[in-house]
Amino acid sequence: MPARKTVVEHGFPDEIVAGWTNLKDELGIPESFPDEVYTEVELVLARGHDASLGHVDRTDLDFVTIDPPTSMDLDQAMLIEQADAGGFRVWYAIADVAAWVRPGGAIDLEAKRRGQTFYAPTSRSPLHPPELSEGAASLLPDDVARPALVWRFDLDDCGEVTDATVERALVKSRAKLNYADVQAEIDAGTAHPTMMLLKQVGELRQQLEVERGGVSLNLPDQEVTTDDGVWQLEYRAPLPNEGWNAQISLMTGYTAAKMMLEEGVGILRTLPPADDRTIDTLRKVAKSLDLSWPRDMDYAEFVRSLDPTQPEDQAMMMSCVRLFRGAGYTVIEDGLRAEQLVHGALAANYAHTTAPLRRLVDRYVGEICLAISAGVDVPQWAVEALDWLPEVMDDSDRRAKAYERGINDLVEALVLQHRQGETFTGVVIQVDQKRKGSGILSVADPAVEGPVRGRAVELGDEVTAKLTRVNLAEGRIEFEAR
Repeated sequence: MPARKTVVEHGFPDEIVAGWTNLKDELGIPESFPDEVYTEVELVLARGHDASLGHVDRTDLDFVTIDPPTSMDLDQAMLIEQADAGGFRVWYAIADVAAWVRPGGAIDLEAKRRGQTFYAPTSRSPLHPPELSEGAASLLPDDVARPALVWRFDLDDCGEVTDATVERALVKSRAKLNYADVQAEIDAGTAHPTMMLLKQVGELRQQLEVERGGVSLNLPDQEVTTDDGVWQLEYRAPLPNEGWNAQISLMTGYTAAKMMLEEGVGILRTLPPADDRTIDTLRKVAKSLDLSWPRDMDYAEFVRSLDPTQPEDQAMMMSCVRLFRGAGYTVIEDGLRAEQLVHGALAANYAHTTAPLRRLVDRYVGEICLAISAGVDVPQWAVEALDWLPEVMDDSDRRAKAYERGINDLVEALVLQHRQGETFTGVVIQVDQKRKGSGILSVADPAVEGPVRGRAVELGDEVTAKLTRVNLAEGRIEFEAR
């Protein structure tokens, strides 16, 4: 499922901090690591990565990373070259977490308890201790050779993958780049050579996505600012290079899925296709926002037509998130065909494999693909994990989504704290089947969602509603339809 980030310009008021603390307690979002984890981290750092795994030397490759400027948990580094015979060669280094984390050890067991990194506006609860995820295991540009899983992709002139391998290697990142600076340099034609080629490859991969009928929903970031005590909520549209960079990660996930399907072992990220009821609801939302969605235009084409710099389009994109229901992790088993294991939004088989510092399942997918590429048996610890990984990841996803929604609720209550009693116009995007006349109202300005009750609201109705309740500590707002 796509995720949006909430960015806070200044510190939250005390009531919001209290609500945030309660939310973490309710969902079991972990804080610090147990003592035994820190003890093992010290031993691991003193020992270094597991050299017995056999990393080849790829330190001659000029890898660079591109991330938000404050990021330190750098999972991926890339190098893109023009191929002599035409097309491109993409080198993609993924942090080799298995070289640092011993199966069954304290760090491993705690990672299984967490499942993923949980993000909040001013902090995060990491999957692995920061000494690893933001230090030794991160692909930082400090002239230190670091273990990685290095994918090599050969692409033709259209961006199609013609050959792919993955191996364990030692790499050095030459630079830590950020999206804003790189985009400005690309626009000026002065960017790092890999970033200039990223634009070409990214656009080719986006075109292939269009032809396949898939869609990548790159959500805008939610930015909260204050001016003389008045809090405001805005969305920041993603930069083009964020979408191009995402295509390299997606390409790796498609390739990993293909490898595992052909070998008959592994775990995929799956999503059922959207049902007609959901699409009809989204069409009603689009109509209420005065967005054109012709009947002969499918969902993927419509989403690509949205302009993330426009408020109405941003509100529509947030409503489209509701299409991503039923996403999960499915183990490849006998009797399951590739077409039964598709990610509906991407219109392809897909696996999570490029963020092992932040997501548990990626470590196992990477290990399985390494074995397949080398033509050797998959390690037993990775095979045995397929029995419990879907349950652990699904539970982690549930908590992460609830955490994100809870934080958004707190932020929306903060923005509306002085507007109780005002009237807003919005669209009913969900109805309560058990409680007649109740549902969820989506308001475009400011971009908030909250419970609405009153008259018999129907799915997709455009209604005028009064804001009747704002509770900062609970992150609750309520509307009453007129």
